[in-house]
Amino acid sequence: MPDPAVPPTPPVPLTALLAREDLGLRQVAGPSAEGVVVHWVHTSEMADPYPYLLGGELLLSAGVHIPEAADSGASYFDDYVSRIVAAGGAALGFGVAPVHDAVPEALVAACVSHGLPLLEVPPRTTFSGVARAVWQLMAQARLAELRHVTEAQQSLAAAASRPDPVPSVLRQLAQRLGGWAVLYGPEGTEIGRAGREPGGEVRGALTRLAEVVRPAGDPGERPAPASATDAVAGSHLAAYALGAGHGFVLGVAEPERAAGDHTIASAAAVLLSLLTGEQQSGTGAARSSALVRLLLGAPPEEVAALLGDGPWTVVHARPDGDGAPEPLAASALGAALGSALVDPSGDVVRVLVPAGRAPAPLPGWTLGVSAAVAPHDWPTADTQAARALARARATRSPLLRHGPRPALADLVPSGEAAAHAHALLAPVAAHPALTETLRTWLSLHGSWDRTAVALSVHRNTVRQRIARCATLLETDLDDPDVRMDLWFALRRI
Repeated sequence: MPDPAVPPTPPVPLTALLAREDLGLRQVAGPSAEGVVVHWVHTSEMADPYPYLLGGELLLSAGVHIPEAADSGASYFDDYVSRIVAAGGAALGFGVAPVHDAVPEALVAACVSHGLPLLEVPPRTTFSGVARAVWQLMAQARLAELRHVTEAQQSLAAAASRPDPVPSVLRQLAQRLGGWAVLYGPEGTEIGRAGREPGGEVRGALTRLAEVVRPAGDPGERPAPASATDAVAGSHLAAYALGAGHGFVLGVAEPERAAGDHTIASAAAVLLSLLTGEQQSGTGAARSSALVRLLLGAPPEEVAALLGDGPWTVVHARPDGDGAPEPLAASALGAALGSALVDPSGDVVRVLVPAGRAPAPLPGWTLGVSAAVAPHDWPTADTQAARALARARATRSPLLRHGPRPALADLVPSGEAAAHAHALLAPVAAHPALTETLRTWLSLHGSWDRTAVALSVHRNTVRQRIARCATLLETDLDDPDVRMDLWFALRRI
């Protein structure tokens, strides 16, 4: 049986449908409805519905497809039911009237033989009414799940603000999941635990699972996954690598895995990442010291040693969708990138990351990554990351890196190149919006739509600004030589 392509909504227990008095459904054959769940509702009068099923459906049929000669024969119904089971169908609902006055006995026998729950749909119940009931039950379950997750996240956040935040978060997590929560240190030892302690077999399996997600000590080894799951002795296990990069792991064991539990455990992992990262590594005081020295006039290269080994890359990140990222989301982003040096600024989050931790694409974010630079070149790297992010958004790429390479422009002395650039661009230099629009438009090969996306403006605004640039510069921007000269200049300012 193929695995059903599960939709992003909670499934509906078949028993909940049978309990709806307004539907009047009655199970007439097949195994008990206990434990059977429905992910979809599909109506079909095909003799072979297999090609049209995803798995997990309650298939509804009025028997229009049944040949008259098949009324008393078992072969047709046996083939029909076996194909539904092979496709992963959850149950079959047979509508009584107007075609058939009763459920065919041969169909009942086939469902018993193949272990498929068979429901009788009375004449007063429409198939669309059954589908509507499934969607209603899904919506109710989804609302209950969201309420469960929201209340858990609020309680975890409150626990994190207590004087003993790590034990409080573990206790709250264990209580919300009805299981056991444990925090493993970098050496694999249990440094905190809460909840009902499981048996030795489950406890040992969870310890081994924690090693699966622990960051590898050798940079050449394959990166460890962020989370892993397992099931042992009737318990559901999960391990989450904490994003601070110091080898801490959250382990969870629970007797049943309810909807929303993964989201709750992930929220706890983010909080524990923030709580364990700086306190255990001592970087919090070093970061404060570096900030004070910068404010008092020290050059970046003198304070960089307090923040860790260089060189560094700058990452600009923007969340998918509209709106500015939440502070917790920005902190979680920094944890995922392995850095606590995070600056949420409007709709963009800037992160200063040691160059040895190569950023990878992250779900829900678009990233622009600078070249690896020394501390005195941080401002240049910041500009590189901003441009890389703009190009990533314009090309709908999850991550783009700045990739410098030797070019003809490098043959021109930097002083002469800068003088030429300022002279050429003087007419538009007083208008930053025009300069940035021209730079983005040229980098995207004159595409109005992609430039509009990169700058978050309307395409007509881009056209107006480029036309204004052409007027002020008194040049033809359709000329490739002109474009090349302007691009050379824009790279020098």
